[in-house]
Amino acid sequence: MQEFLISLCVGIALSACSGFRVFVPMLIANIAIRFDILQLSHGFEWLGSPTATYLLGAATLAEILAYYIPFVDNLLDAIATPASFMAGTILTTSMLKIDSPELRWTLGIIAGGGMAATIQAGTGLLRLASTKFTGGFGNSILATVENFISITLSALTLWIPVFIAIISVLLVFFLFRKFAQRFRDKKSKISYENNPNH
Repeated sequence: MQEFLISLCVGIALSACSGFRVFVPMLIANIAIRFDILQLSHGFEWLGSPTATYLLGAATLAEILAYYIPFVDNLLDAIATPASFMAGTILTTSMLKIDSPELRWTLGIIAGGGMAATIQAGTGLLRLASTKFTGGFGNSILATVENFISITLSALTLWIPVFIAIISVLLVFFLFRKFAQRFRDKKSKISYENNPNH
């Protein structure tokens, strides 16, 4: 049970990091696997291969640099949402050592994919706000912060996975509350515009 919980925490924490940058946590996981710091579940051996190191390294570099190009970063967010969901699902599923593949993938999709997509959606909205108020010039600062968070938390996950997983879960709860508040405010605004006398 302890091994399962730790592997789940590793998966959740890395998945959360993929909400900031899709490929950074996958690259760090790949390197950790090659140095026997992390162990993969059956069927995901490709994630620890030398070929994956080269591909993920190139993808990570391209992703990081692209987020410093004004307006291209906003376009990337549209692609990054489904990509982060897939990355989060793979990262969590690959870490879980469960005999049932159905249960493994279900947990991967809900815990990993959901975690990554929620955080990515939050950063996407933050970038849209930055673009609106700074004309895109403030986005480079946001990109640097996101890079730092993704790299740092992914690395820390290898040593303190439970702590990083807890932080990730709290962040997702915070974002859910923000999304719910935003939805309620928008609904109230539409209701007022349709019925200004009420």
